[in-house]
Amino acid sequence: MTIVRETARDDAPRSIAQSVVWRLADFLAAVGRTVCILCGSIAAFPQVLARRSGRIDLSRQLYAAGIRPLPVVTVVSLFTGMILALQVGLELRRFNQEMYLGAAVMVSLAREMAPFSCGMCLAACVGSAIAAELGTMKTNDEIAALEIMSISPVKYLAAPRILALAATAPLLAFYCCVAGVLGGGIVGVTQLGVDFGQYMSAAVSAADVKDLYVGLLKALVFGFTISAVSVAEGFSASFGATGVGKSTQRSVIAGFLLILMSGYMVTRVCYR
Repeated sequence: MTIVRETARDDAPRSIAQSVVWRLADFLAAVGRTVCILCGSIAAFPQVLARRSGRIDLSRQLYAAGIRPLPVVTVVSLFTGMILALQVGLELRRFNQEMYLGAAVMVSLAREMAPFSCGMCLAACVGSAIAAELGTMKTNDEIAALEIMSISPVKYLAAPRILALAATAPLLAFYCCVAGVLGGGIVGVTQLGVDFGQYMSAAVSAADVKDLYVGLLKALVFGFTISAVSVAEGFSASFGATGVGKSTQRSVIAGFLLILMSGYMVTRVCYR
């Protein structure tokens, strides 16, 4: 698969209708390009795992997608659990039901907040880095050089990054859930007077297998979505530093929006 260089339009839109049509056409072209890159990358996964160089590159991408974001993910997940515990605990205290605090925090994190927080961190930390890296390669004609040598940029550059992000997203989401529950326990003990053992017992008893599976499925969808959008934006970056900055900005914005929309869709399908 080759990354087609699209020529810019020389003339400005002559009317609002023409501008809307052009923007719609650009949007549909971007969606089609992203889907093609995602499908081509998934088809190239066996080749990445079969080649020694592909496995080396994959290990680097796994480190970049799974280890480097850990400090940010830890802080975000801890404070997410603390905020949930504080807000829910204050309401439960009005009805003398603080013993259910652990269950409420666990359900909220497992179903939605853990994969959502993980996806936001990955879009901001990893997705933006992928878009900037590939965009810089595009502006320096490195991707064009790969195409001249008959090396597919999708197989060589996109597939390892998409595979790494899709593989690490569910693991980070599970880590977010655990860290968030611990953060909620800290707030419950220090500010709400809840016994930590009682809190953890309620949290473990409320941990349903379906909630865990749905949360991991959301994280997997987020991983594929963020990586595919970031790669596509990096491949479509225009020349110059300004173009790389705009492609990075678009990748983060699109990642956030797609996380919200796809999270709702998964919830709607799994919890009818």
